[in-house]
Amino acid sequence: MKQAIGTSGHRGVTRRQVLRTLPILAAGVSASSCGYALSGRGSFLPDYIKTLGIPMFGNGTPYQTVEQVLTQRVRLEFQSTRRYTVVPTDENVDGVVRGDITAISIAPVSLNEQRLASRVRVTVGIKVKFEDVRAQKTLWENPALSFSDEYELASPSGGTDVAAFIGGDRTAFDRLSVDFARSVVSAILEAF
Repeated sequence: MKQAIGTSGHRGVTRRQVLRTLPILAAGVSASSCGYALSGRGSFLPDYIKTLGIPMFGNGTPYQTVEQVLTQRVRLEFQSTRRYTVVPTDENVDGVVRGDITAISIAPVSLNEQRLASRVRVTVGIKVKFEDVRAQKTLWENPALSFSDEYELASPSGGTDVAAFIGGDRTAFDRLSVDFARSVVSAILEAF
């Protein structure tokens, strides 16, 4: 058998060797793509779950109204999938999402010249459970789900006052609630 020699002096691959490996490569590519969906596209929930109840999340923190904003964002995120009808109750539904906000903390990660926080890391802790009402069982739960992200502050501050962040920096808190809802819904639908 004749080997092709490249300009660098190394033996090259002959046409025959390439043709022999093509069926193996094609089979490998075909097998690796079967049965898998891209992240964010699938759902492990049973097909009969069409109506989701998402009652108001509990709030074990001293920060009032946080549960209203986060619950509403989770409802909107489920609605945006266009697969489910979402209602604010746990009656006459196929599945229920229950949540309890356990903690919210803030920590400065960047300071300006005046040594005030200009960027903060916000962490939200929550217990989340998804129940299949028809089968009367819990399909997914995470008793210690944690969501954390960094945000630029509209106006620099001491950086550790959660109430000031929630009430004063509305744009950042809105971004946090959207990111949080996506994280929760993705965790439920993809069972991670």
